[in-house]
Amino acid sequence: MDTIDTGYDKETGLPKSKKYLERGLPPYLQSSLENMIASWKMIDSGRKDLHWDIYWCELNADINAAETEQEISAEQAWYLRENYLRIKRGD
Repeated sequence: MDTIDTGYDKETGLPKSKKYLERGLPPYLQSSLENMIASWKMIDSGRKDLHWDIYWCELNADINAAETEQEISAEQAWYLRENYLRIKRGD
């Protein structure tokens, strides 16, 4: 019997894609996230971005500040760190 993929986890009921964790971010965090995305695009295409380290540090600081101020959840913070800072939990 074929099962239909609804895009939701059967056990948790949550969407399989975690992109929903990017919604409702404070404006300062959204801005630093956009800078980091643009920087990674340059780096991943083989070009240099002389501001990459600035954007990385800014995004890291903004994630930490938003989490500390309870503007985002710990789950959102780790999602952003893993996907945009490329940090693995436990490193």
